[in-house]
Amino acid sequence: MTKRSEKDGPLDRAFAIVRHVADQRKAVSAAEIAKALALPLPTAHRLIGNLEDRGLLQKALGTKRYVVGNQLVTLSASVIGAAFRTARRHAVLRAVAGEIGEQCEIGVVRDNSVAYVDSVRVSEPQGLQFNPGEAAPLHCTSTGKIYMSRLPERLRAKLCRALPLTRFTDTTIVDVHALMKVLEETRQRGWAKTNEEYVKGVVGCAVPILSPDRELIACLGVSVPVARVSFAELDRFIAPLQKAAALLSETILHVEDDDRADVQG
Repeated sequence: MTKRSEKDGPLDRAFAIVRHVADQRKAVSAAEIAKALALPLPTAHRLIGNLEDRGLLQKALGTKRYVVGNQLVTLSASVIGAAFRTARRHAVLRAVAGEIGEQCEIGVVRDNSVAYVDSVRVSEPQGLQFNPGEAAPLHCTSTGKIYMSRLPERLRAKLCRALPLTRFTDTTIVDVHALMKVLEETRQRGWAKTNEEYVKGVVGCAVPILSPDRELIACLGVSVPVARVSFAELDRFIAPLQKAAALLSETILHVEDDDRADVQG
């Protein structure tokens, strides 16, 4: 059982509930939340109701159990985007894009789609260009594959069956079993590739950006016309992407350093 903090106001309790639900791998009941946080059940019900009204929590489909709400998912993606758009982290993105010589982008998952929160272009636009604010499907993007591959196998299979596996090109993976096989390969390898699966003529790859406690925050990827780089040749981008992703991970909590860089810039 988790001990309650010395700060025990309504806002502290509400935040503790949101944090607890977000930390779980499955939907949880109000009774389970109350027990985990040592809250009276009526208090838990009242706070959960308030959070649900604001879209920060929502009931899992067809149940009375709770998961994070759409408003919280949208807010978290915006917060992650703001964190990565600091001067220091954008400089890391710009440096790796210059080293690779291709557009690099940072993507997060929001409402079962990939949202791009920052990008750097170093050449004239050709083919697919992921710009901040744009979104793309999970099943045919490298960032989406990384996200799904890190889910527990049962949740991964459930999500694959629930997603609309739209065919965008001849090579889009639209068979659930084939997608599950690719996701397992991605999980084992630790990074992902796409072979003209979203836009014909464009290939790409991505690596995870992890928090200090090894949770997935976002992904760092590259998209490039296949006329310039073949699907097989994408492998040479992985090492510099991983190096940049590790640097981004190391700096993710260095707020003071980012503030100084912004002021000096």
